[in-house]
Amino acid sequence: MFSVGDMVVHPMHGAGVIDSIVNEKIGDTAQDYYVFKMLVGGLLLKIPIANSDVIGLRPVSERETVEQMLSALPAMETDENTNWSKRYHENLQRLKSGDLYELARVVKSLTQRDRERGLSTGERKMLHDAKQILISEIVLTGIGNYEQVEQRLAGAIEA
Repeated sequence: MFSVGDMVVHPMHGAGVIDSIVNEKIGDTAQDYYVFKMLVGGLLLKIPIANSDVIGLRPVSERETVEQMLSALPAMETDENTNWSKRYHENLQRLKSGDLYELARVVKSLTQRDRERGLSTGERKMLHDAKQILISEIVLTGIGNYEQVEQRLAGAIEA
């Protein structure tokens, strides 16, 4: 269970902070919710505490883990699946996994594909969202501000 002030990552929305914990009654059922404030954009989400594991809410990665991921990014394998729908589905599953390395793989793969062949509208949106999620987590580790992290990520992908 998380506490108020904990930095966490939602696999589909990015990193933020548990702003508060509230109990709300919907219909006949009362539930506790994390009020999750996202770093980028300040969006507030209410996440049922009972479902937080299923959703994939997790603590922000340690700085050392993020540094290792950034170091591994240049050599990271990417998928070359030519079937758009299959590639999209595989990348979506990687995003939903909440795994830092899988998220980085999606960003690298889509960035390379965009540079080489271009992306569909759906994949372009996925790349944008995946970058936001990844950058928001890296920023919370204290490695740098948004612009610095964005530049460092781009450099690691290009290497």
